[in-house]
Amino acid sequence: MLEIRNLTKSFGEKKAVDNLSLEIKPGEIYGFIGHNGAGKTTTLKSVAGILQFDEGEIKIGGISIKEDPIACKKILAYIPDNPDIYEFMTGIKYLNFIADIFGVGAKERQERIKKYADPFELTKDLAEPVSAYSHGMKQKLAVISAWLHEPKLIIMDEPFVGLDPKAAHILKEMMREFCDKGNAIFFSTHVLEVAQKLCDKVAIIKNGKLIRSGTMEEVRGDDSLEEVFLELEEE
Repeated sequence: MLEIRNLTKSFGEKKAVDNLSLEIKPGEIYGFIGHNGAGKTTTLKSVAGILQFDEGEIKIGGISIKEDPIACKKILAYIPDNPDIYEFMTGIKYLNFIADIFGVGAKERQERIKKYADPFELTKDLAEPVSAYSHGMKQKLAVISAWLHEPKLIIMDEPFVGLDPKAAHILKEMMREFCDKGNAIFFSTHVLEVAQKLCDKVAIIKNGKLIRSGTMEEVRGDDSLEEVFLELEEE
């Protein structure tokens, strides 16, 4: 579903991502872990086609993000760590705007908005302007908008920040259901307990370099993910 080959991205003298290679297959929830400034967001933005990169290749469903970014963006969704949503719109207008961009029909969008907004208890607030939303409500709206066009790959940067425990639980269920249908999720998180319970595979990045990746069992061994991460950080 997602191939990252020898990805390198520099900002001036600093290599934010240094020769990174990863593969996320259909059906996988893939966690991306690292300290602040490790290169997680740069990688995710490169995959989403937001950042141009210096070297390497990224393919989504076999399509190069460099050669055909529009085709890639049609089959992916990206949720940044701080959802930047048009605040002058109401929630429902924003969702309809996203549905229009991706060509989602009137019947389908109505059904999907209800399907995802009801569990988040956001349906009653969709008539309100986004400017009146809390951070958590904006996060829920961003999640609904990502699922709206039924992408093949969802990229999320710290998706659980700002969500209350109930909403976080709903999102975890949505992620599992989404990947059980043969889709894939690539997401960064600082919540290592969530990653340990939720992810099929995990990658740990440090100073732009991949230092460990694989199934949860391969990465953890007999330790907790937190113990492994802290050990690797100290090396």
